Formats: sequence, C-alpha cells, structure tokens
Amino acid sequence: MGDTAGDCVELASLDGKIGVRDSKNPHNGHLTVGRDTLRHLVRQIKADKLNL
Repeated sequence: MGDTAGDCVELASLDGKIGVRDSKNPHNGHLTVGRDTLRHLVRQIKADKLNL
C-alpha cells in the first residue's frame, strides 16, 4: 500500500444506519449506509479485494 497519511473517514450512528464522511471535507455531506453494507465493505477492504 502507498502512503495513506491523512486519508480518513468519520463514521456516525444515524438511527440504525451509518453516516460516512471525509474528515477533511465534512461540509461536503455524507453517505448513509446500512450496518450490513458497511460490515461487508470493511471485510472486502481488509481482505484486499478492492482496487483502492
């Protein structure tokens, strides 16, 4: 993996869903995803199955 310094996201619990936003640009809004969707995404990232 390359240098990822400063590449951060913030997560927030929002009435049973999860809000995700760029910590450097919080004024740009957020994505809202279900808990299962976020769980699946994290598993995919950890398994290095995504071309990030």
